[in-house]
Amino acid sequence: MILAGLSNLSGISTLAMAIGQQITMKHIVGTWIAAFLTICIFSFLYDDNPLYKFAEHLFVGVSAGYIIATTYRNVMVPNLYGNIKTGVMILVKTGSFQWQYLSFILAGVMGIMLLMKLVPKFNWIARWPLSFMVGTASGLGIVFTMEALVLKQVDATLVPLLVRTASNSIQWSSTVQNWFMVLGVCSGLIYFYFSKEHKGLFFGTFSRIGIYVLMMAFGAAFGYTVMARVSLLIGRMLFFRDQWWPVFKATFGIEG
Repeated sequence: MILAGLSNLSGISTLAMAIGQQITMKHIVGTWIAAFLTICIFSFLYDDNPLYKFAEHLFVGVSAGYIIATTYRNVMVPNLYGNIKTGVMILVKTGSFQWQYLSFILAGVMGIMLLMKLVPKFNWIARWPLSFMVGTASGLGIVFTMEALVLKQVDATLVPLLVRTASNSIQWSSTVQNWFMVLGVCSGLIYFYFSKEHKGLFFGTFSRIGIYVLMMAFGAAFGYTVMARVSLLIGRMLFFRDQWWPVFKATFGIEG
């Protein structure tokens, strides 16, 4: 009945006027597929079932295929094939060996070596490019992590504890905010200082304050995660209201 309704040209025209855009058969079918898969995913709220497994496996398979196709088209073709082709053409025409282009041959060889992981007899070959990738990524990651997560955080904490306005009066809001931030950072660091027992007026008090600061930080992070998930749910509900419901009415010829 749905397939028969999809060919209802009057319903499609009504839908096009309702949402103010041109609707094609591809759009109708795509909307029904999206609604079906959304319901399949939501069915997990009741229990694990074949519909959920189907949607999950389909999502994983399509995502893997999309990543492979995108990587091949946007990374391998322009970077590997394009640079090697340019280097070979320069070498043939001028006899000049351009390392910045032909060095991608090494990258291609290492990629082929990684594929040896699929051959049990030669899977040890894949350890060499894998170790090179891990070592390079670790070296670059240390630099970027220090810059983004350590030095930037230290720089953000180095704030004036007494903020003054242009008229040399104390700006109490910014001053109190800076004090709270500095004390929160210091108390959090003291909580992770395990060389001395967390007892006494200084270490005991500040380590306990550090616990509260960490709990507030974790709570804010968890709340942000929940908010992001709720926003995804709202997006799906709006999809059913704004896209699927007009398509549903047009498919079955429901007016109003």
